[in-house]
Amino acid sequence: QLWTNGINEASKMALRAWEKETGIELVQINGQRRYGGPPPGWVGSPPPAGTEVYIARLPQDVYENTLIPLFESVGKLYEFRLMMTFSGLNRGFAYARYTSVQDARNAIATFHRFQVREGCTIVVCRSTQKRELIVNGLDISVSQQELEAMMQTVTEGILSVTLHASPCQGPIKLAVLKYRSHEAAALAKKALMEGNLRLGGARMRVDWLDPQMKQQLQLWEEEPSSSLVHRGKSLAVPRPAILPPSLQDVLERLNILCWRHGLRTPVFITKCVHVNADGWQKFWYQVVIPGYHVPISGFTWVQQDKEGQSEHEKAKLVAALHILQVLGESL
Repeated sequence: QLWTNGINEASKMALRAWEKETGIELVQINGQRRYGGPPPGWVGSPPPAGTEVYIARLPQDVYENTLIPLFESVGKLYEFRLMMTFSGLNRGFAYARYTSVQDARNAIATFHRFQVREGCTIVVCRSTQKRELIVNGLDISVSQQELEAMMQTVTEGILSVTLHASPCQGPIKLAVLKYRSHEAAALAKKALMEGNLRLGGARMRVDWLDPQMKQQLQLWEEEPSSSLVHRGKSLAVPRPAILPPSLQDVLERLNILCWRHGLRTPVFITKCVHVNADGWQKFWYQVVIPGYHVPISGFTWVQQDKEGQSEHEKAKLVAALHILQVLGESL
């Protein structure tokens, strides 16, 4: 506790003085400190989609007394959220939501690769507001009605629950949970992970639904076969997403996009974790981008063939497409 109280005291005192001077109220809850949402005097509905920007590579001792005036200089803020550690430092990233799409675009154009402090260049890009979670490890006996009842009890803002047969062999299911907002989904994810919940005897594993998995689930639904069972009907063998022909082309696009965001060349890790009887291989991948705040990982299925492209290359291609979507490029 002494270390927590003593760290970064000058910046904390400056923040408290700024709050007192401006009358701005900051509320800290669930690992983030928030201004607005809505701001004082706001009338009407929240701003539309596309008004939030993601801010990364922040110095950890920079606070709202510096950041809010900076980002409000290009447009009116509806909300500002700074992610915090228990020690009182920020976690290196924040979200600024503006009252209009044009203001959000101005913020990206003005502050991407901006030096918030000498030698500290920040990243500012469009925020991808995720609203869907994936729940793995559900027992095959779990019904949609049971799952819906539990989710409505322990989380708020849920819009839909969809059950799927797991692409892995074995009698298990997975589910996709859709929430009304990114904030509702984030709070649900935290509640489900911390609650250590079980349904049908199995512990549920919760994560964000990434675009690649969402596309694969849609493909499995569209092409039935006799290999898996889903709601009493047959379901296709795992199929990969439709991929562009050249890994090199996709990597070039990715490298250019990383350069635009002030990031360095991504490092790919791929590992085969399962092979089924039909020759499909399930790969886990992880991509580390120097300068980006977290590694990005996922799963994909690839098929053995004689075209000369290795299964690891196919998995790398899927991973590269995933990263393009995460960083905001429209495919």
